[in-house]
Amino acid sequence: MSVLEMKVPSPGESITEVEIATWLVEDGDYVEKDQPIAEVDSDKATLELPAEESGIITLKAEEGDAVEVGAVVCLIDTSAAKPAGDAPAKTATPKEEKKVEVAATPKAETYATGTASPAAKKVLAEKGLSASTVKGTGKDGRITKEDAVKAVPSMGTQPVNGSRGTERKKMSMLRRKVAQRLVAVKSETAMLTTFNEVNMQPIFDLRSQFKEDFKAKHGVGLGFMSFFTLAVVRALKLYPDVNSMIDGDFQIKHDFQDISIAVSGPKGLMVPVIRNAENLSFRGVESEVKRLALRARDGQITVDEMTGGTFTITNGGVFGSMLSTPIINPPQSGILGMHNIVNRPMAVNGEVVIQPIMYVALSYDHRIVDGRESVGFLVAVKEALENPIELLMDNNPAKALEM
Repeated sequence: MSVLEMKVPSPGESITEVEIATWLVEDGDYVEKDQPIAEVDSDKATLELPAEESGIITLKAEEGDAVEVGAVVCLIDTSAAKPAGDAPAKTATPKEEKKVEVAATPKAETYATGTASPAAKKVLAEKGLSASTVKGTGKDGRITKEDAVKAVPSMGTQPVNGSRGTERKKMSMLRRKVAQRLVAVKSETAMLTTFNEVNMQPIFDLRSQFKEDFKAKHGVGLGFMSFFTLAVVRALKLYPDVNSMIDGDFQIKHDFQDISIAVSGPKGLMVPVIRNAENLSFRGVESEVKRLALRARDGQITVDEMTGGTFTITNGGVFGSMLSTPIINPPQSGILGMHNIVNRPMAVNGEVVIQPIMYVALSYDHRIVDGRESVGFLVAVKEALENPIELLMDNNPAKALEM
């Protein structure tokens, strides 16, 4: 028999541990080479683990287990022949049937039923719960420490007609890391947010005029992200402190603009990076946004594709957000929040007219970005979006959108 040990590959630099999120096969299944057999969570992304060879698989880790990079998570018997056709359904043996029958027989209550262990008593006391409100799963119905930990206070004692169920679910490693980072940002940076509003009518007019030809020529839509990305690139060049970060006692400034874009994936928020956005045209930005969004949606995004951004753009408007204070994506010093576009009354040349308005927000680290730079940056973004032909297209929109 030839057995292959499958070890956890390194998903990226500095990652030493992953978590088995989901096994996509069962113990004893026959797997084909390169077939996805598991999804593993790191603190930066969820990745698929493909079978290295074909054969019968033996699992060596449970779902939810944290395993070190390089550890063996399964064995594959490469000498095993592929079963012919579908495997027959497993039938219960007499012994198994007897077990099921015994398990179905209710146990008689004893003196131990409902009695909490010393450890469980301590946990219940800390929660202010009575042992009579907890169902024990230990021997003879005894309340274990795990029962006490899982117990939740009653949400009222009045009779109700609706469901009162609760669910306890462990967060993925990615979600736990995001939570840690968000708390760290609030406590470790001097975060401040400044706001402005943008009249989106000029961009609406350009999209109405050019979007059909743009899509036919380039195969991608002319969305808002290309305008915002290029407006941000221009503003970062004008206010380089916003495109910098703190490293101990030093400020690191970048002469390039790697723009992180927040996208919603199946495992939660992901932030892939558009590299050297300063060198991209409208078509280049839209193509890269589409590529990264599809990879995030399909769970194919890599750690490298989410590492190293210098500034972040997040669009809460797609979910209907009117206004928010986005949280900085460390170690960056700034993040721009886009919001929904609403027709609002505006004063234009002394007259009240209805215009499509978007509120925008810039959160920044006040330790390294002063008020002048932050407000100036957001005003520069507003100016570029309200006058895109001059400031983003060099007064030639047809040429800018052809590139």
